[in-house]
Amino acid sequence: MVSLVGVSLAVASLLNFVLLTPKYESDSTVFLSVDVRDTTDAYATLLFASNRAESYAKVIKSTELAAEVIDELNLKITPEDLSSRTNAEVVESTSLIKISVKDENARDAQQIADVMTDRFTKYIGKIEAPGGEGSSPIVARVTDKASYNPSQVSPNILLNMIVAFLLGILLGVALALAREILDRTIRTADHVADITPAPVLASIGFDGDIKSAPLLTDLGGFAARTEAFRLLRTNLQFIDLDHRPRCLVITSAVPGEGKTMTSTNLAVALAQTGRNTLIIDADLRRPRVASTLGLDPAIGLTTALVGKTEIHDAIQVHEPSGLHVLASGAKPPNPTEILQSRITQDLVERLRASYDIVIIDAPPLLPVADASVLAKLADGVIIVVRHAKTTRDQVTEAVNRLNQVGARLYGVVVNMVARRAVGSYYYYYYEETAPSGRGSNSSSGGRRRA
Repeated sequence: MVSLVGVSLAVASLLNFVLLTPKYESDSTVFLSVDVRDTTDAYATLLFASNRAESYAKVIKSTELAAEVIDELNLKITPEDLSSRTNAEVVESTSLIKISVKDENARDAQQIADVMTDRFTKYIGKIEAPGGEGSSPIVARVTDKASYNPSQVSPNILLNMIVAFLLGILLGVALALAREILDRTIRTADHVADITPAPVLASIGFDGDIKSAPLLTDLGGFAARTEAFRLLRTNLQFIDLDHRPRCLVITSAVPGEGKTMTSTNLAVALAQTGRNTLIIDADLRRPRVASTLGLDPAIGLTTALVGKTEIHDAIQVHEPSGLHVLASGAKPPNPTEILQSRITQDLVERLRASYDIVIIDAPPLLPVADASVLAKLADGVIIVVRHAKTTRDQVTEAVNRLNQVGARLYGVVVNMVARRAVGSYYYYYYEETAPSGRGSNSSSGGRRRA
């Protein structure tokens, strides 16, 4: 970021050089001396000339003198404009005055400087001997005539680019510091540790191929995403050695964190080990599990709860992995009331007794209360957060809601981690959220028959 800002300013400086009109400069030198015929003190004479030089260096920028030069050369500029192009300075510890004139043309700069110098020497005589009375004690002589310099003096491309690059570095550092101070998103494992003692169970990186291959069954056995979920699956075994979890709720703080993709692939990874695994799509507001697996979303949890179908007929099987799936069924008008009903609690208890492990895909915690209700039915909860998107405040509030209902937070999965962030967590692989409403071509399944 720092280098980009520096390069941008350097490019801007180059454009500035190309677009700005070049300036050329001509220099001349005038020597001031004092008529010492009536002066016996040489030091006082030198001091007098030096003091006069300081005063006359300012006179060179007068509009009156500029007007005389304009009249002589018939220039199409104002006295103020010519005065701004003219400069004079006294050479240190001398009575020499160096006169500089800038113009867009090198020859014109020389001509203006030549006339300016000549007029200046005469101008001194007029000031020192007003009205022509007596002679001027100051004698002005041109020691160096106006020079011709074919090289432009401004803009200075090298100097401008160096200054622009240095400013870019300073600006980049300032922006980086400001971003670090103001950024409240989850970027490192330490950010998670500041919020909850629950561990980071896995870090899943961004993968641009997720749309064409959303499921682990679409990938090879050594694909990075496959290894990521193997890691998550392995870490689940060490959550509680005394009481192995049999029912897990997968949720997030806010929508768009990739919790459905995480819960679905975790369930597939568990089923691939031969464990009798069921995934329940309990997100009755935005159900996506069935469509992601290429199954029928119309028959599932809600149809079984209202008695339109038996639970064993509502469960489908994802053939490539052997995963059992209870889709959401028809969308109800009152999802929270349905999920906290006694019949739902009894159903979850029956299912967890029938399977080695049950994964429940729940809605986000902050927008609705559904996930908090489901968390009380499960052994524990896993929160999915999106790297550099989910804020620490959002995760803090989500953890607080779980604490309010007495739910146990097993850990955090950091999703869509940028490749450049390698090192922020202890382990990295690459994944993304699932595309909505899209199933894999290779993912097919059918209903489980009793």
